[in-house]
Formats: sequence, C-alpha cells, structure tokens
Amino acid sequence: MPHWIRRKIVLPVAAAAILGGANVPPLYSATVDWLHDRKINSPEYKAANGFWQVVELPKGQRVNAIHAALLPSGRILLIAGSGNDREQFQAGTFKTLVFDPVTGHTTLVPTPTDLFCAGHAFLPDGKLLVAGGTLRYEVLEQDVKKAGGTITVKNESPEGPRTFPKGSVLDSVDGHKYILGDDVTVPAATKVTYPPHHPGDQPKVVITAGEAKVWVDAAGEGAEYAVDHKAQYEFEGLTGVDHHNYYALADKITMDKQDYQGRKEAYEFNPVTEQYERVQDMHEKRWYPTLTGLSDGSVLAVSGLDGGGQVVDGTKNEIYDPKTKTWTTRSDLNHYFPTYPALFQTGKDNVLFFSGSNSGYGPATKGRDPGLWDLSNNDFQTVPGLRDADQLETSASAWAGPVQNQKIMVVGGGGVGESSKATSRIDVIKLGAENPHFEPGPSLPQPTRYASLTQLPDDTVLISNGASDYRGRGATDNHTARIYHPDTNTLTYAADPHVGRNYHSAAVLLPDGRVLTVGSDPLFRDKKNSITGTFEQRLEIYSPPYLFRGGARPAIGDGPTALTAGQSATYKTGNPDDIAAVRLIRPSAATHMLNTEQRSLILDYKTTVDSVTVTLPTSPALMPPGPYMLFLLNKDGVPSEAKWVSVA
Repeated sequence: MPHWIRRKIVLPVAAAAILGGANVPPLYSATVDWLHDRKINSPEYKAANGFWQVVELPKGQRVNAIHAALLPSGRILLIAGSGNDREQFQAGTFKTLVFDPVTGHTTLVPTPTDLFCAGHAFLPDGKLLVAGGTLRYEVLEQDVKKAGGTITVKNESPEGPRTFPKGSVLDSVDGHKYILGDDVTVPAATKVTYPPHHPGDQPKVVITAGEAKVWVDAAGEGAEYAVDHKAQYEFEGLTGVDHHNYYALADKITMDKQDYQGRKEAYEFNPVTEQYERVQDMHEKRWYPTLTGLSDGSVLAVSGLDGGGQVVDGTKNEIYDPKTKTWTTRSDLNHYFPTYPALFQTGKDNVLFFSGSNSGYGPATKGRDPGLWDLSNNDFQTVPGLRDADQLETSASAWAGPVQNQKIMVVGGGGVGESSKATSRIDVIKLGAENPHFEPGPSLPQPTRYASLTQLPDDTVLISNGASDYRGRGATDNHTARIYHPDTNTLTYAADPHVGRNYHSAAVLLPDGRVLTVGSDPLFRDKKNSITGTFEQRLEIYSPPYLFRGGARPAIGDGPTALTAGQSATYKTGNPDDIAAVRLIRPSAATHMLNTEQRSLILDYKTTVDSVTVTLPTSPALMPPGPYMLFLLNKDGVPSEAKWVSVA
C-alpha cells in the first residue's frame, strides 16, 4: 500500500490486549471491528465486492473538492474555489489542487477567481473549459442588513460602450446612495436615421439606449434604503452630456433574501502546464451552470444563477467555440432548465437528452420534465414513464453501459429544495427506441440523494455514497455502494465505503480501473442536527472486483495516440488471444451529481500474434472529439491500465 494511503486497521494484537480487560462493551466492539476488517481484507471478499482505501493528503494540501476532473495526464484536478466557505470567499482565498493518484504527489495551482459552483467540459485538445462560479454568497432574509436589487444601467450615447467599475455610486432622488456590486459594461446606443416623409421635413433620428443589468447594494443599513416602486438613479460624479447619457432604472430594491450570484469569467485549464488560461467571458453570469460538449467540439452553456440571483433565461443559452475561444448567444436555442441540468449529447447530431436530474434552483413546475432537445429546430420532446418525477432534484444520471446502446439511467433524488422526500428509484430509458420512455430498474437499498455514478470498463456502473435526507441531515449518509449491470438490469452488492458523502461530492474513473471519490458537505454531523457539519477533505479509492480476479492484466503497448473518427489503429499487446473486449472511455468532469462528460464506447477489434487493431466509430455524436482512455479487457472482464488517446 502506498505510504500516502491511510486506512483504519484493528490488529489482532490490539484485540487480544482488550480481551484481558473487564470492560465488555469495548471488548465486543473491538472484536467486531477486527473481524469485520479481516473479512473485508480477505481475497474472497475483495474478489466478490471490491475494496475501499481512504486517502488522507498532507495538511496544507487539502481542499474542499467541489469539482473533480480526470486530466489526460492521469492526474486529478480538484477545484474548490472558496469551497463553500464564506470566510475564504471574503478573503479572496481560492484553491485548486492537482493530485496524482499513482504517486500521491499534490500541487496547489493559482486560482484566478472563485470557481466554486462553475461548469466544465473537455475540449478537443484535452483542455478543460471551466466557466462561471461565485460572484456573491447568499444572504438569508433574517441576515440582510443592506437593501439590494438588480438595476438596469442605460447608455444613450451611440459613440461606444461604457464600463462602470465595481463600487461606482448611484444616487436616488431622495438622496440615498447605492453601490455597484460588480463591473458593468453597457453597450452603445443604436442610432437609426429615417428619411423625412415630406419635402422640407427634418430626418427622424431614433436612439435606442444600450443596457446591461447589475446588482447594487445600499450604501447604508436599514429598511429606509428599500424602494418598492420603479425609480431612476443617477451616477455620482457625472456631469454635462454624460449625466444625461448614463443612468439606471430599477423596479425595486428590497430587504428580501439575496441568492448566490454567478460569474461570467471562463478559463481553459491546461493539463500540460497545469495552469488556468483566460478566454473570452460568457455573455451571461452563471452559478450552477451546465456545460455540455457537442459533437463538433463546441460547448453549450445553459442555466445557472445570474448576477442578480435569478435562473438564467432560456433565451440566453450560449455556445463556446474552442477554435476562436469566443462565446455566441443562441437565443434560437430557447429552453429553460433548472440549475445544473443533466444534458447528454445523444447518438444523433444536434440532439441532446435532458434526463430530468438537476441540482435545484428554479420553480418546481418549470423546465424539469425530461426530454429530447433538437438543437436544429429547438424542438423539445418530453418522454414519459419516469417514476417519482417530483423527486429529480439531487438525482444522478449516466449512460447505462456503452453509449452505442443509447441507454441512460436516473438514480435516486429528492424533492425540490430542502424537502425531506427521497427515492430509491432507478429508471432506465432507451433513447434509440421508436417511442422512448422510462422503464423501471432495480431499487437502491434505501432512498438516496447525491449518489455518484461511475461507468466502469466492464460496462457496469458503480453507484456509490449519497444520503437519505437533504445534505445528510440527521447523520443520514448511506455508506453503501452497488454495481448496476445494464445487460440484466440488476444490482449487485459492492463493499461499503468508509467515508460518507452527500452534497458537494463526486467520483471519477481512474486510468488503472479504480474509482476516486471526493468531497461531502453536510449541514450537520449528528442525528439531532446540533453539531455543524464540516467539509470532508479525505479522499477514498475503490478497487472494483475485477482487480482481484488473479492472473496478469491485459497490457497496451506501443501504438498511436492521435486518432480520428472511423480510423483503425494497431497496438502491441502481450496476450491477444485473451482479449474479449475493447472500450474507449471519456474522462469524467464531475460536480453536484453531474457528470455528463463520461461515456464508454464499444470498439471493434482484430488480433494478431502480438497486437490488437481497433476501429473507432465514425459518428462524432457518439464520440465527441477530445481525450479518451483506451482499455483492453480479457475474458475474465479484467481491464488493462488505460492508454490515453486524443480523438479528432
């Protein structure tokens, strides 16, 4: 076991020492612990159920892992940002850690802004696009000291855009002052000149003011700063024509609850330099957005909370072009989603599937129905059959087996908001059917919110962790794992994780076939909900049963690392007659039960005396360009360690 892995072990000598004492409860407990530890460490148990190992990183190298992504280097990107820690946010302390699961080496990476609750997706060149994050933490109504609200800044000058920096002051007619919560750039006014209708008339000039929205806070505390009607505000310090051209309007400024607010910055994380590289900002600020890679390598951004704490409207969905590193608003792709919606690129170009899984914000009755979204004409076709459809918040979704089968599973979930509702439901839908609809799968052993789903090289799916109540209230972490078998639509038992995980947890498949789990952010740590929870910074690695079946694992030798759709490629291997399957798996980028990046593909193959030749699918819808792991599997279902390839 590597020195950086720590696991609680009760040795026989310790149990024997306790046997000599007179205290029966400690004796019984220690004996049970020892017997359990011996059981889960036995070869027979590991071969049937797998094995978990806790990883404790050195102090100073631990982060609140809100986001986890497997980089094409084989290292793990753990993004915390402020880590759901208001003090860190106010101090401007933002963290990112790169962790090597082979050596245990860690590197803290300079983090340019608060990427807590951003969105992410892999790009064709292997970089990870990270966009959005946290501009402002929520303030509950009872804690609001200063009135606030969203205002619309107007620019009546056609000469050009104007930027007002964060902290600029606005004055109301009654003398109250309000402060801009962020920089805001207001586009120039449009000026249109119409010819005169009659000879001798003057041309008609119509100026339409440019506008942009931004949050403001009252300069002072108290309800006297609240405004319950439409009003105009003037920028302090502007004179002459500027005083006329630049002003602000607001419907109201209140002492109501103030929600989280999103950022619009976007970055590409470079897996070679392990640095963030700034690209063009999104047009909309987004907190809890989904970024979905499309078949042409571009990325669609939807939903999230904007700079005023409202869910971004469906007319403001936008697409990132990795070639130009720019964003384009696509008002024609008009569909509203709750935050962090689970959107999958299906096997058809321009068609996405929304499974219904989401992470919360938005009305309970708007945009939550699962369905197929055709980007070519903006048609959205809902699909029927999902059980417990009112409990999709904090559910998890993933491809059930290889993507060629076009099956997606929806697992667990709960009611909207802080609901105590939770479900053990697993439902599966075959998207390629003539009339796609959900069908029942097996049930989890208990109701589960916040489960993590990890596609394994042997076509099964690991379902791990979760809690039966909102953010693990009442010490309700499940401490369970199961393996779903898509071919039989059944569950089998997997070893119990040592660490409980609920909100802000994630899991990723590693190149050696193991699974890394991270995070957990409970509200409380006890059954009485009296002890405030702390963020779980321990990691845990699961070794599936296929790693304990004995014999040599398949191995992939020399061969090309840059591939194209439809291409055949040959790789050296030591025992080609034992190869039974070849899989190509896209790496995970996971957060908040959302991991739509991962997908597994069946590859056709042929063997020779010392090599295997694989053939890639031709469809970029099935296989969006980007980094992938190539696995060989033997007749016992044991995978090789992966070989990284880049698919164009």
